[in-house]
Amino acid sequence: MSEQMSPDVTSDDKLWAALAYAFSPLVPIIILLLEEKKNRPFIRAHNMQALIFGIILFGVTFVTTFLIIGFCIGIVGWLIELYWAYNAYQGEMVEIPVITDLVKNQGWA
Repeated sequence: MSEQMSPDVTSDDKLWAALAYAFSPLVPIIILLLEEKKNRPFIRAHNMQALIFGIILFGVTFVTTFLIIGFCIGIVGWLIELYWAYNAYQGEMVEIPVITDLVKNQGWA
């Protein structure tokens, strides 16, 4: 599920990657506006994954908002994002099915 980090990853990189998952899609959008952050490879990889997953989760939750299941999906999705945030803070690369491949194939990471 996770890859090991490269040696040039700083604690600041790990913090920003964790924040991207924990507060997605807001923090990933902010990171895209910060020139010095968006060009760091570790942050960029996690940021794009968090942004795409956050948008998908927000869309699914918004569409199903009138149902209780929409709330449950939102909570479960947020718990998953917190787990990925923890892994990113530990310096690991997170592998999200489908999304990681999309990000890599587009050259975003």
